[in-house]
Amino acid sequence: MKRLFAALKIHPDAEFVIKYGQLKHELRHGHIKWVEDRNIHITLKFFGETEERKIPGIVSVLKNRATATAPITLRLSGLGVFGSSYAPKVIWVGIEPYAELSSLMKIIHGDLKAVGFEPDRQNLVPHLTLGRIKSPQDKIIFQRSLDSFRNISSAQMRVSEMILYESILHREGPEYIALDTFPFLK
Repeated sequence: MKRLFAALKIHPDAEFVIKYGQLKHELRHGHIKWVEDRNIHITLKFFGETEERKIPGIVSVLKNRATATAPITLRLSGLGVFGSSYAPKVIWVGIEPYAELSSLMKIIHGDLKAVGFEPDRQNLVPHLTLGRIKSPQDKIIFQRSLDSFRNISSAQMRVSEMILYESILHREGPEYIALDTFPFLK
């Protein structure tokens, strides 16, 4: 079994990385597991623990979809949380343009049905996870900090491939290993 996910590896500009560092510093007293700069990605499909015999089917679907997909120009824009303001679970940044990436995610989820993966039940919301919240320090400070970074954004970036990753969990954080890369249509 391998813990797998398909994603777009992105490389935000230096200004975004600096702002992200400032946000982490501002919320340093909360119990938040931050995504390391080197692991920043946009998840297209999380497979979880997957039998190795299913990997060729996943690879085939991702390869076929990538060869029918043009490179995507996007930017990160706007900070939000999943969960309620009383019990936030995830700090995320939105993606613009939203519709193009949302459509790609829906198509991939539909394509994967043919190889035994049902589409996710929750709405597909293109986003970049920044941190998973175990418990915020103080809800008022937490909310004020989020509000001050609400308009965080990046420069535009071009994404020209999908990657199938294996995620190996370690005490100090996950290790992502690219199992295969799928270039988009040139």
